[in-house]
Amino acid sequence: MASTSTSSLMASKTVISKTALFFSSPGIVKRSFLSFPPASPSVKPLRTRSSNATKFDEVTSSLDEDMDQIRRLQNGSDVRGVALEGEKGRTVDLTPAAVEAIAESFGEWVAATEGNGNGVIKVSLGRDPRVSGGKLSTAIFAGLGRAGCLAFDMGLATTPACFMSTLLSPFEYDASIMMTASHLPYTRNGLKFFTKRGGLTSPEVEKICDLAARKYATRQSKVSTLIKTRPKQVDFMNAYSKHLREIIKERINHPEHYDTPLKGFQIVVNAGNGSGGFFTWDVLDKLGADTFGSLYLNPDGMFPNHIPNPENKIAMSHTRAAVLENSADLGVVFDTDVDRSGVVDNKGNPVNGDKLIALMSAIVLKEHPGSTVVTDARTSMGLTKFITERGGRHCLYRVGYRNVIDKGVELNKDGIETHLMMETSGHGAVKENHFLDDGAYMVVKIIIEMVRMRLAGSNEGIGSLIEDLEEPLEAVELRLNILSEPRDAKAKGIEAIETFREYIEEGKLKGWELDSCGDCWVSEGCLVDSNDHPSAIDAHMYRSRVSDEESGEEYGWVHMRQSIHNPNIAVNMQSMLSGGCLSMTRVFRDHFLEASGIARFLDISDFDNYIGRQS
Repeated sequence: MASTSTSSLMASKTVISKTALFFSSPGIVKRSFLSFPPASPSVKPLRTRSSNATKFDEVTSSLDEDMDQIRRLQNGSDVRGVALEGEKGRTVDLTPAAVEAIAESFGEWVAATEGNGNGVIKVSLGRDPRVSGGKLSTAIFAGLGRAGCLAFDMGLATTPACFMSTLLSPFEYDASIMMTASHLPYTRNGLKFFTKRGGLTSPEVEKICDLAARKYATRQSKVSTLIKTRPKQVDFMNAYSKHLREIIKERINHPEHYDTPLKGFQIVVNAGNGSGGFFTWDVLDKLGADTFGSLYLNPDGMFPNHIPNPENKIAMSHTRAAVLENSADLGVVFDTDVDRSGVVDNKGNPVNGDKLIALMSAIVLKEHPGSTVVTDARTSMGLTKFITERGGRHCLYRVGYRNVIDKGVELNKDGIETHLMMETSGHGAVKENHFLDDGAYMVVKIIIEMVRMRLAGSNEGIGSLIEDLEEPLEAVELRLNILSEPRDAKAKGIEAIETFREYIEEGKLKGWELDSCGDCWVSEGCLVDSNDHPSAIDAHMYRSRVSDEESGEEYGWVHMRQSIHNPNIAVNMQSMLSGGCLSMTRVFRDHFLEASGIARFLDISDFDNYIGRQS
């Protein structure tokens, strides 16, 4: 039986060979004898698609899908995903195999960029109490081992402690990973990455996820490998707690009882069953504080009492009740991994959001008069007034705690003294603490100020420091879901937000003007860096100040931003006038969303419902 070569098949332009190739299995070629009439010169040659090419396309599509699965896990400067079944409409995507590939890629990235010259890279791992933490920890240690790293297991820890493990002696690891999904449900989990320089940026995490995506997609097995070398267990939280205690003792310098400066103070802590319980027994108790009445200190990865979140109303109400019931001097609320916090004053007033930023500004501006405070652009007009009246400067910047912190770092490099960077979510960092967003450290500074006030003869409590903060009369957040395929959502979101900017610049929204704070303009992604090397924009956003058309008096603002978590756009508004938010919502819907035509790919029902309720 004669054989027809593949090359002759390729060479034939008008006649298809009687021998057609097909594949029954990879690598095995069979021949099928088929008879076709000769092609007429006026008829275009018949072409067939080889099943080999089809199989190649299928493999390529599968590889692309695997790579996209890893890339979608990136969440700004973090990695987050679903680790357990239980969420309606969501499948598990943060699998052990995915986590292993990411950990291995992080280890390789650290070795390439942060090499210590000693050959072996040391990486620590801490985690919050989520129930998925155990199996994912195994995957991380396996990935670090594949990268040639020496791993150290911190066990239950906090995000700030993980970073500090790269600095405090004798640990001083080259890098650290914290496994947490912050305040998200128990089904979620995630990773935060640190080197001695601080938390990784979004572009750095993107590089790591891209490398991990290629590893994950090309591996035959999607099951995590076993650990070849067991990690060394270390008790870093004890060292971290001692570090915080020493700061409190040294800065209070109590004239009567130096080692127990919190004697005579009652402080209740609500850890929300997260990682924050240590602050009660390893910091406050050992400094002499009375912590009776503290709540939910034992770690429980199901978070049975409430979401561990200082913005959560239930968390704050439980803490408020405990403060009032026990006549405590202070209440403290931590999020799951303790990189955020909020407090309750001795009168039961919740101090979070703008109030917490104001309190920290009052403390920091006493220590560093005339310095700049960086916040995200959702803060109130009253906060700006509060900061400037105390001699500070207020820099509004892009939403996202890494954006806010990185802006403070850049301002200091540019010679603009900046000691406090805070987001309304409760993420806050100070220059003196390595620009680290540490909820426990924020509380430490508040406690130090509270004791100093008492020593100076004042019993009013920390709430008295923000009595003159003017709060907005109205505030609302509305959402615009993007009606498109998931892969097109980001581009559609950018289109909508850029159209918003154009409408304001062209004067189509009367009385609306892109906001500014002096050094930076709320434009091109909310605020443009004033230096020669602006930071990359991770999510587009703009803020517009809104004034009365007749009087020209400013009464509120509108902030439109692209979500980096979900396919939607958040619109925040604040008004100093009654009915101001309703008026701005109507203008935004009628004269922008519908007039511009972008409402065709946005779900504006949230706006319709709000207007209906308020009318």
